[in-house]
Amino acid sequence: MSAPTLAACLDAGRNGFTGLRLVLAVAVVVSHAFSVATGAAGDEPLARLTGYTLGEHAVNGFFAVSGFLVTMSCDRRGTRDYALARTLRILPGLVAATLVVSLGLGAALTRLPVSEYLREPGLWSFIRGTLTTFKSNAALPGVFEANPYRAPLGTVWTLKYEVLCYLGVLAAALCGLLKRRWSALVIVAGLVLALSILIGLRGSDLPKGTETALRLPLIFAAGASLYLWRDRLRISAAALACLAFGAFVLARTPAYPALLFLAEAYGVVWLALGPLARGLFDPSADLSYGIYLYGWPIQQTLHALWPELSGPALLAPALAVTLPVAALSWFGVERPALSLKARALGRRRLGTIEPAGP
Repeated sequence: MSAPTLAACLDAGRNGFTGLRLVLAVAVVVSHAFSVATGAAGDEPLARLTGYTLGEHAVNGFFAVSGFLVTMSCDRRGTRDYALARTLRILPGLVAATLVVSLGLGAALTRLPVSEYLREPGLWSFIRGTLTTFKSNAALPGVFEANPYRAPLGTVWTLKYEVLCYLGVLAAALCGLLKRRWSALVIVAGLVLALSILIGLRGSDLPKGTETALRLPLIFAAGASLYLWRDRLRISAAALACLAFGAFVLARTPAYPALLFLAEAYGVVWLALGPLARGLFDPSADLSYGIYLYGWPIQQTLHALWPELSGPALLAPALAVTLPVAALSWFGVERPALSLKARALGRRRLGTIEPAGP
């Protein structure tokens, strides 16, 4: 019997997207355990093996899932509902995290008197920069000064690319391109070609920022393409194995990164919709966004308090603190925002799965 199509798996109702996002978010925290105390992300074993850290692979997975689900959201809802849904899914959690970290955690940890800290221009420029440009390398006055990284919200940089991809989907919908699904394949092919050519020309000299600016949109577009071609593409372990084998064989060529990213995009959708989906943990509370936002500042805080301990040694307490904080974010901020979205759209419950930004 042939493997079911992605469309058939979606229609079956059950999937593992929420559980998968939770695993990806925890993977980001695990990855940061190798760098938060040393400042050297390349020390992570997976970085030496694949060229990318566990956190980068997890972000790749987030963008593939997001490309798939966000495109589905826009296709099923229309542009007005889509724009409101995206705004209320991303913005409330980010605003809350920025204020909690800057005005709460920062005020508690700064070496400055609190009154002086609150008057510091750097505090307010941090809040403004985080909320308007997703700036993730800014420091708070007198906070984490002895840490290898001073940034208290070091993961929000990916939200810039996430929002740009959201806008790309919106533009595609307004131009009618979601009904012309070949356009997504053209975008994927163009990004694959651009990335492979640049790596072929520059090799290891290619700036990380340039590679990231191509990598994340490529993976998002691949996820979008999987959704748009859902009635033709199948959940096939053989197809996933072929992609993975191709990446392994071409590991020392300029084609390796793009092929790896395509394999990861297909792989996460395969995990969420394939045979394993029925056995995946599928929680009703989506803690992934809260874990992603708060994991880094909590790890930074633990390292500042106990600098003699390694990052991996602090991983268990970091997760023990991050999970309940993420639950507070979900139940106190994110879920109420989703309820507001449902009321604004005139329905009690929204059926489309809501991805959180990475």
